Amino acid sequence: MLAVGLSGTIVGSKTKTAVEQTLTVLREKYPDIETTLLDLGEYDVQFSDGRNYLDYEGDTGVVTKTIMDADILVIGTPIFQASIPGTLKNIFDLLPQNAFQGKVVGIIATAGSPRHYLVPEQQLKPILTYLKARIVQSYVFAEEQDFFRKQIVNDDVKFRIERLAEDAVLLAKTCHHLEETQV
Repeated sequence: MLAVGLSGTIVGSKTKTAVEQTLTVLREKYPDIETTLLDLGEYDVQFSDGRNYLDYEGDTGVVTKTIMDADILVIGTPIFQASIPGTLKNIFDLLPQNAFQGKVVGIIATAGSPRHYLVPEQQLKPILTYLKARIVQSYVFAEEQDFFRKQIVNDDVKFRIERLAEDAVLLAKTCHHLEETQV
């Protein structure tokens, strides 16, 4: 099973820190699960132009193919101007309509204000549903005050990240088992 953590921004460190923490939990609790981090700040991703994701080369091809190979996807997004960043939206635009069919997707959102708590619910979940994701219903929301020197300092956020990882694995294994028994 492959779990991919996607840090959906090219700036800042909080989102990447939270996604890395989730992947660490997955590696420690589930050593049989392979983990990969995609930090969009480290890739030169082209804008979507309508081509099939397999037709993109370079960093764009690496990112899209890695996402498509994932069984579990942990999407980290900062909230900018009460919305997800364009870099993350571009990733969704690069993928086919059923890109997340059969995949379990967990969400981590970071923001500077508690006022942005519902952005994942109102903007990200509908996109993921359209792409046919099996969404872990409880997402992690972390604020500026939960971080210090690129570390998560809020124990509640750490607990919620651990729970997100556990729920993602449980959902993925359950769905995989159900699919096997239906064949």
